[in-house]
Amino acid sequence: FDLDGTLLPMDVEAFAKIYIGALARELAPFGLTPETLFKPFWAATKAMMVNTSGKTNADVFWETFSALTGVQRTEVEPICDAFYSTGFQAARAATKENPLAKEAVRLAREKADKVVLATNPLFPMAGQKTRLSWLGLTPEDFDLVTCYTSDRHSKPNPAYFHDICERLDLDPAKCLMIGNDRETDIAGAQAAGLDTLYMHTNLTPPDQ
Repeated sequence: FDLDGTLLPMDVEAFAKIYIGALARELAPFGLTPETLFKPFWAATKAMMVNTSGKTNADVFWETFSALTGVQRTEVEPICDAFYSTGFQAARAATKENPLAKEAVRLAREKADKVVLATNPLFPMAGQKTRLSWLGLTPEDFDLVTCYTSDRHSKPNPAYFHDICERLDLDPAKCLMIGNDRETDIAGAQAAGLDTLYMHTNLTPPDQ
């Protein structure tokens, strides 16, 4: 399963605004504001999305972020890790409840050998855990949850899906990717040899 927009309905623009604002408050002692944080943060995020370096997404993020801001990873990473369990909760206001999410995961666990939360690994595990909690789910409801400290690729790179299959000893041809974005979820998974289920949701662009 994809998370944002598939299991977890959300207003993407509102989510990003609340997210960056809350994070900037935590990083204010380093001279960062929502305005000065926005560009380096998203540049570092985009670097993770095209990562083919062999480094973890976390390493790529912090190398890029530090180069653009002069703020060192050792100074702010512990603050950010704590943030995803605390201040990040404010972003829940940009999401909606989805009682069917738990039911979908429950049914998947009955029918499938493995159930994976294939959310783009752009957050630490604490961020994945917090977003899942808004649905009444936990990482333990899945056999694998991808995150930026464990993964070296991102969607839509087919290597992201291959990595998941290798870690769980799965045949891609016997896997199903469920997502709401034709490029990141569907095209990437299909290129990796997975079957796909496309969900048209509130996050789906109008032309899809």
